[in-house]
Amino acid sequence: MQTADQIKAEVKDKYAKIAEQSRAENAASCCGATGCCDTVDYEVFAENYEQEAGYVAGADLGLGCGIPTQFAQIKAGDTVVDLGSGAGNDAFVARAIVGESGKVIGVDMTEAMITKANLNLDKLGFNNVQFRLGEIENLPLAGCQADVIISNCVLNLVPDKKAAFAEVFRIAKPHGRFCVSDVVLEGNLPDEIKNAAEMYVGCVSGALQKADYLAAAVDAGFENVEIVSEKKVHLPDDILTDYMSPERIAEFRESGSNVLSVTVVGTKPQTNCC
Repeated sequence: MQTADQIKAEVKDKYAKIAEQSRAENAASCCGATGCCDTVDYEVFAENYEQEAGYVAGADLGLGCGIPTQFAQIKAGDTVVDLGSGAGNDAFVARAIVGESGKVIGVDMTEAMITKANLNLDKLGFNNVQFRLGEIENLPLAGCQADVIISNCVLNLVPDKKAAFAEVFRIAKPHGRFCVSDVVLEGNLPDEIKNAAEMYVGCVSGALQKADYLAAAVDAGFENVEIVSEKKVHLPDDILTDYMSPERIAEFRESGSNVLSVTVVGTKPQTNCC
């Protein structure tokens, strides 16, 4: 069993490699990082952003498992925080909604992703978008400043999800909202997958049970927590064979266990913010 620090180091290493490539290159190299085809193919989860206002092709690395901005109820003038902002894909889509009067802050713990996001930002010339280096369990942000917090297939990579949701709650304004696309589970994953570090980085073995994920948001203090989008994710046999025998794969298929891509929303109640 890896420690939290070991998991973070693994995630940073893989995503630093992903940051060096385009989405097409990531897809061609199986998992997004050259030479690591023993990892989940992120294209299994990715959504098509090309019709979204504000879409920037150079910021889309195909790493998401939903489009949280579609359900986040972002308005013009809002302050939006994007957790695990990567190369800026969701941040730039959010900026198209908040407009000149709003603000978007992206946070990512991988230096290479921050560098890539800022290169994209320099080309666009926006003065109301910024990217900060930091971890979700200890965000480099003051409390009660976000109207909306979004995240796309990132919270499941955080070892301490309780701390992550506590930070989401802390930075939200009273009546602020979160809208998170993520991977959750129904039923049990085989031990071969749960114990694979590569599958953690691929958003699978680090995922919570669906009920536990929702409970983590409620325990942090959020109200009206619900799933607004859900779909099953099929893990192809050619990925699973790196971890399991054909017999074990068949058992997994017949078990009724599922990997799900969900989008979850919640609202912070009226509170006194310092």
